[in-house]
Amino acid sequence: MNMKRRITCLDKYEAQKLGSLLFDKNGKETFITGILDVVENEIVVSLKDKSAHSVLLKNDEQVDAFTDFIQSVVEREHELKDAKVVDDVVEITKE
Repeated sequence: MNMKRRITCLDKYEAQKLGSLLFDKNGKETFITGILDVVENEIVVSLKDKSAHSVLLKNDEQVDAFTDFIQSVVEREHELKDAKVVDDVVEITKE
């Protein structure tokens, strides 16, 4: 069963950054391995290559929605299937 969530970022740039961090370059594998920190509307994620990146979301509600949605992916209970970026919104699909 596919589950979708629309996450609104601060702007187009942040949405493109989040979209590119969700998958490796082949689009076959989740690239985010964890959430390191949350400060107001900023999330800091760790990636498979051991780097850390921050993404600014629109507000605290979007941070809560993203962290809740991505947690089961980080814990490998679900798999990310798709991430589409339209303006400042990233639509994430998992199953």
